[in-house]
Amino acid sequence: MINKAKASTVEMKAGGLSSGRPKWRRFVLLGGVIVVVLAIALDTKVVRIGSSEDLRQAGFSAAVYGAKAFPDIKAAIEARAVEAATLQQAIAANKDEAVAKYGIAGGSGPVFSVKFTGVAGERLASGLCEITVADVPDVKIRVQTGPAINGTELRDATGTVSFGQFTNQIEYQNAGSALNNEMKKTVLAEVDTSALAGKTVSIVGAFRLINPKSWLVTPVRLEVQ
Repeated sequence: MINKAKASTVEMKAGGLSSGRPKWRRFVLLGGVIVVVLAIALDTKVVRIGSSEDLRQAGFSAAVYGAKAFPDIKAAIEARAVEAATLQQAIAANKDEAVAKYGIAGGSGPVFSVKFTGVAGERLASGLCEITVADVPDVKIRVQTGPAINGTELRDATGTVSFGQFTNQIEYQNAGSALNNEMKKTVLAEVDTSALAGKTVSIVGAFRLINPKSWLVTPVRLEVQ
C-alpha cells in the first residue's frame, strides 16, 4: 500500500509538472509577442497626408513644385525689383555694397531682381531679345523669351529656396527648371514673343551678375505697351 501511495504521489507531481510546463511556455510566448507589438508601435511614425514628410516619401515632383512655388517666387521678385538705372549705378559705384543692399549672394555670382521699360530689338533664334533702356545706355540688357529658359536665377533670386529643402542635388536642380517652365506657361505664353521687335515693353525679372556691362534677365513679368 505504501508503495502504491508513493507511486501515486510521484505520478501526481509528475503530472503537475508536465501540465505546468505548457502554461509557462504560453506565458513566455505571449510576453514575447507583447514586447514585439510595443516595439513596433513605438517605432511607428504617423505621417499626415499632405505634410512635408508625406511629400518627401511620395517622391519629388518638379511639375507640382513649380506650380506651387512660382506664384510666391514671382511676387517676391516683383517686390525686390530695383529700377535698372538705380541698380546699374549702385553696381558701378561699389559692387559689394550693391549686393548687400539689393542682391542675393550665390556661389556662381549674386542674383539681382530688376525692373525696366525699353524698346525691344529683334528676337534671336536662341530666344534672346535685347532691350534698349534709355536710362541705362552703357549696359546691354537681354531677356530670355523661350522656348529654352536657362539658368537658376528664379530659384536663387529671393533667398527663400535652399538646397536643404530638397533630398539631393538633382531635385534642387530640377526645382530651378520647374520654376522656369512654370514661368513660360504663366508669363511668356501670354505674349507673342515673336513680334516684340520695335515695341515698348515693361519687364520685371532676375539676372545673375557675371558682367556688369551685360545682363541676361529671366522675366517674371513681361508687358507689351
